[in-house]
Amino acid sequence: MTLEMILEHLYLVAASCFFVVLLGVPVGILTYYYPRAGKVLLTVVDLIQTIPVLAVMGILMTVFGANSLTAVVAMVLYLLLPIVRNTNTGLKSVPAVLLETADAMGMNRRQRLRSVEFPLAFPFILTGVRIAVVTAVGVAVFGTFVGGGGLGSILYRGIRIQDFDLIMKGTLTLMAMSVLFDYLLGLIEKRQGGFYGKTEE
Repeated sequence: MTLEMILEHLYLVAASCFFVVLLGVPVGILTYYYPRAGKVLLTVVDLIQTIPVLAVMGILMTVFGANSLTAVVAMVLYLLLPIVRNTNTGLKSVPAVLLETADAMGMNRRQRLRSVEFPLAFPFILTGVRIAVVTAVGVAVFGTFVGGGGLGSILYRGIRIQDFDLIMKGTLTLMAMSVLFDYLLGLIEKRQGGFYGKTEE
């Protein structure tokens, strides 16, 4: 196991999580504002996650080739569900009385989303991000099968030659990444309440 493999794995996790948040939050907002279309979008996102991620990577490899792009795109599709669903759930959880108050103050939809709905929904969204990040650490293992690199090659090699030490090194490294990311996002989750709870003066 080399530093390069660890960095490749971290790249797959970081890139996929960045783009899944960039895509998933707006899609979650759309599912909230347009319930009929939202049901279709949520169903599609649900169905995508039922497909094995390795199969998705294999299909995408015929389009993008064997490289890290294939792995990142497949991971983004696979990780959409917690972001989209938690964004939708968070926005739905905003008390109706606060929405009525915002309307009475003359806020339009964009102002209400920015000042009321999104801040109150943020804990739910952050939980979705937390789930996606921790899941990405494990899913990125499959990136090695489509030329994406990462720690998957260590596990594959260890299994192929039946090297228990090699398998344990890869597994423990992945566990350490997951625990670290989960801990850091947990700290942010605890501290964000006060920041997002502030109202504009």
